Amino acid sequence: MGNKIILKKLHNLEEILLKMNHIAVAFSSGVDSTFLLKIAHDILKDNVIAVTARSCLFPQRELEESIEFCKKKGIKQFFVDIDALKIPNFDKNSENRCYICKQFLFQKIIAVAEQNGIKTVCEGSNIDDTKDYRPGLVAIEEIGVKSPLMQAGLYKSEIRQLSKKMNLPTWQKPSFACLASRFAYGETITEEKLKKVEKAEQLLINLGFSQMRVRMHGTIARIEVLPKEFSTLLKNREKITTELLRLGFSYATMDLQGYRTGSMNELVLKGRKQT
Repeated sequence: MGNKIILKKLHNLEEILLKMNHIAVAFSSGVDSTFLLKIAHDILKDNVIAVTARSCLFPQRELEESIEFCKKKGIKQFFVDIDALKIPNFDKNSENRCYICKQFLFQKIIAVAEQNGIKTVCEGSNIDDTKDYRPGLVAIEEIGVKSPLMQAGLYKSEIRQLSKKMNLPTWQKPSFACLASRFAYGETITEEKLKKVEKAEQLLINLGFSQMRVRMHGTIARIEVLPKEFSTLLKNREKITTELLRLGFSYATMDLQGYRTGSMNELVLKGRKQT
C-alpha cells in the first residue's frame, strides 16, 4: 500500500511538471533539488535548466557536486553569484534572515530564468519543511516560485526512497542547510565565521559522521551528531578539540540531544507557542 501511495505521488509530480512546460530549477545538489531536477529533465528534456547559487553560505563541495551532476545528465546549468553579507540586514541575523535571503536569491534566479525565456522557477521544498520555522517558504510563495514536491505531497523519506530506486547518488546524502543556520539568532554573521564553521564540519565529514552540524554560539562550538555516533565522537575527542581550538573556537562541546534539523529554531518555536 505504501509503495502505491508513493508511486501515485510521483505520478502527480510528473503531471505537475508536464503542465509547466519550461522551467528553471533552483539546484543546490541536495537530496530534494537533485530529485526534482532529475524528474523534470526526464519529462521536459531540454526545456529545463538548473540555476545554482555560488555563495559563502554554501560549501565548495556542494557547488562541485552540482556541476558534476549537470554535466553527467547533460543539463544546462547557470550560476548566480550571491554576496550574502551585502544583502541589507542579512548579517544582523534576525529571525527573518532566511526570508531576506530567499527574497534576494530567488529574484536573481528568476532573472536568469527570464533571460532564457522561462517564466516558471521551481525549488525543492517538501512537506517536512512545513513542520519547522521556515520564513524562507513565505518569501518563496510571495514571489511566485513553485514547490512541486510539496504540491505533490512528497515527504523527505519518500524522496529518498524514490531517489534510491532511480540510483541517484543523493538518496542517502545527509540533509544540508545553508551555513547561516549554524548561528544563534542575533549573532552577527561574518565571512570569517562562515569559513570557520565550514572547516569544522568538513573535519567531521572526513571522520565519517553521516549527519552532523557545528552550531556556533559566540566562540563555543556545539557539535550535533546522531546519538548512534556519540561513541565515535568521543573516540575522536582529542583530534576534534585540537582542530576546533586551532580554528579559533574557545570551547568544543557535544549536544547530548544529538543532531536534529533546525535546532537554532527551537527557542523561536517555543516562544511562539507561549504567546
